[in-house]
Amino acid sequence: MTRRTDWADHEYASPSPGAAWGRGTGGDPGSAGDGAEAYGTGGDHEGTAGGARGHGSPGRGPRKPGTRRRRGSGEPSGEDGGSSSLSRAEQGEPPADPAERARAICLRLLTGSPRTRKQLADALRKREIPDDVAEEVLSRFEEVGLINDSAFADAWVESRHHGRGLARRALAQELRTKGVDPALVDEAVAQLDSEQEEETARELVARKLRSTRGLDRDKRVRRLAGMLARKGYSEGMALRLVRRALEEEGEDPEFLAGGDF
Repeated sequence: MTRRTDWADHEYASPSPGAAWGRGTGGDPGSAGDGAEAYGTGGDHEGTAGGARGHGSPGRGPRKPGTRRRRGSGEPSGEDGGSSSLSRAEQGEPPADPAERARAICLRLLTGSPRTRKQLADALRKREIPDDVAEEVLSRFEEVGLINDSAFADAWVESRHHGRGLARRALAQELRTKGVDPALVDEAVAQLDSEQEEETARELVARKLRSTRGLDRDKRVRRLAGMLARKGYSEGMALRLVRRALEEEGEDPEFLAGGDF
């Protein structure tokens, strides 16, 4: 016959489902165990069993991968303003205030690359920001220097001319399509003088010349001059530089004296 005390010992050594794990090392049901005791570092029966059953959770088996731990009774809920409640930004929701939304949109776009005022205004209109709100936000951004169409135009000319070899005419057209004021466009393209523009065109022809070898002369002239024309160089400059380059390569100058592309 099993003694009553034996059943009590057995109960604390191997709790049934639903029984509380993590009691104190002396088997006292009133001492709540947590921390090291809950993970079985105390060396007693309760801690060892608790560690084997998965982090000392009350009467549960190991948590399956991908499952979420249920909120304990001591954890605050989102409804009562606890730490688990998320803000709009954390939940990925746009701010409710139109001005706040407009600022967030502009900052996000400006983080990627500089933008003109018109580009930002178009983006705000597309996202249905009221015009008066957009105007106020954009003006404030200009005041603090986050929008600067003059600096944008200067940097654009510097980058596109040296990187792509674009002439003043092509650069001015690009800036106008981005909404830069015509006066600022003129100031920016004035950085390039005629000599610098012609030197860049000559380098473009020299780089392209080799790829045209093997073609007849007329086709070479059209291809090289057409390349310069697409980059904004005038027809007169393009033909003059192409003919000079072909003449230096040994083409008949009499043939190159006439014609166009």
